[in-house]
Amino acid sequence: MKIIKIGGGCLHGKQKIADIVTLLPQRAVGNIVVVSALNGITDLLIDSLPAALADESHIAPIMSRIKSRHHLVARHLIHSASGRRNFEQHFNKLVTELERIFYGLNFVREISPRISDIISSFGERLSACLLSGVMRAQGADAVFRMPHDIGIITDGKFGDATANLKKTTRNIRKSLLPLIRDNRMIFIPGFFGVSEKGEITTFGRGGSDYSAAVLAAASDAEGLEVWKDVDGYLSADPKFIPESRLIPELSYDEAAELSYFGAKILHPRTVEPLRKKQLTITVKNTVNPDRPGSRITPGRRVLAPVVKSIAHATDIGILKVHASGVGARLGILSLISSALSENEINIKSVVTSQTCISLLLALKDLDPGRKVLTALKPRPFRRLEKIDDAALISIVGEGLSTRPGIAAKCFSATADCKVNVEMIAFGPSRVALYFVVRKNDLRSAVAAIHSSFFSSPRCR
Repeated sequence: MKIIKIGGGCLHGKQKIADIVTLLPQRAVGNIVVVSALNGITDLLIDSLPAALADESHIAPIMSRIKSRHHLVARHLIHSASGRRNFEQHFNKLVTELERIFYGLNFVREISPRISDIISSFGERLSACLLSGVMRAQGADAVFRMPHDIGIITDGKFGDATANLKKTTRNIRKSLLPLIRDNRMIFIPGFFGVSEKGEITTFGRGGSDYSAAVLAAASDAEGLEVWKDVDGYLSADPKFIPESRLIPELSYDEAAELSYFGAKILHPRTVEPLRKKQLTITVKNTVNPDRPGSRITPGRRVLAPVVKSIAHATDIGILKVHASGVGARLGILSLISSALSENEINIKSVVTSQTCISLLLALKDLDPGRKVLTALKPRPFRRLEKIDDAALISIVGEGLSTRPGIAAKCFSATADCKVNVEMIAFGPSRVALYFVVRKNDLRSAVAAIHSSFFSSPRCR
């Protein structure tokens, strides 16, 4: 038995979903299928929270949009009256519950982390209900089960929960594994679990990959197969580099670093639950399911070329804290990081010198972070500098930290294209080197670095 994860990019439009439905009888029978929400539904749920809070008259149109997206697919793929009735019975129960929660939100006049997690979890719930209903209508033995019913237990942190693998494993073996049969498909919504107090808690955006990994580890699956709308990990973003190459095999660490630094193939935490079990993850393209895809394995192999991929991200910014002797002053870094942490602002990376601490933050956290530090009394710095037109480039590959000349080759390539590097970190990870450039230099820098390792050097 294996775990199959279907990504939201594959659940985009009735024809793409029809293609998925065609694959399921061939590849998912006897397995557990973890599903994302239909493309765009989670954004719709989250974006609807303020409108529902402001006026309850907005709730009916919100619900109409959510129902119509799913009904469009159901009408296209469920042709029998009995199949439609069966689907509607389960679907209506879920949407009635969601609607009641929206009205509850309006009544209590507060968008709390608790209610935000509950509402955002319905994208995956409705998706699992829809796909299992379609498969039943086509004669398959298909069921769906909710994470809170089968016992995916979390630490209770809203918006960024972590699974309790020990307790989840015990629950899965009692509640889910007995349901597995050779001819059955079991659909499980990804993205969320339940705390020991019974609270719905989500794993963060993109967390359905993490859900699938948790289930793979807890159920002693033979592996995790992730269905995407791309072939797998590539040597660079094909929108930037059309000639980018498929990476046939990566290590856990390489995949985690690429995901963290901008390659949106897997959630960065996907490998965490699998390390102890040493399970393989295979990324497959639903458009070309027979292609080999990318395999992510626990082994560490240094291959030629050492650089596997160049990833990038633009949703970042830099906050520079300028002060005399800042690098040697006892406790200043702790003071700054504590102030940001207390306000739920995550520091992605930090580089210090004698006169400046450079903090790498998510772009959305840049202004809030500046506000938090400005409010410190007494102020432990001379000046704050905000850089909001930055882009992050990461070079990833096993052997990066031990092979001489890799960093020099990167910076020589960018210098030849007249790209200035703002901030560098090399060493915290043995498989990754990253640096920051200005956004208008991003394409040139990525092209220069990719060509220097994979083809003839050039600029764009």
